[in-house]
Amino acid sequence: MDNRENAPQIPYSIHEGMMARQERTIRRLWILCIIIFIALIATNAGWIYYESQFTDEIVTERIEQDVDTGNGDANVNGHIGDNYGTSETDSNKDNETESS
Repeated sequence: MDNRENAPQIPYSIHEGMMARQERTIRRLWILCIIIFIALIATNAGWIYYESQFTDEIVTERIEQDVDTGNGDANVNGHIGDNYGTSETDSNKDNETESS
């Protein structure tokens, strides 16, 4: 026994109306997909433009300070950040002049 024989008959006009409604829905969904795709490209381009406005800059500072030979401590006041480097002292030169 076939289920097609027991299926209810649908009038052709109702079937055509439903198919037209589905075609309109599918067309609207395609338009929505295209709009979403364009928005995705636009937001990515916007972020690339935003990030390209910033540049990485390296700032190098040279700090010199005279230090008393007795104490030998050099402090840098008023400077924010890390200070790396070497210090040079003239203590050997001072000792040579005193012994002469």
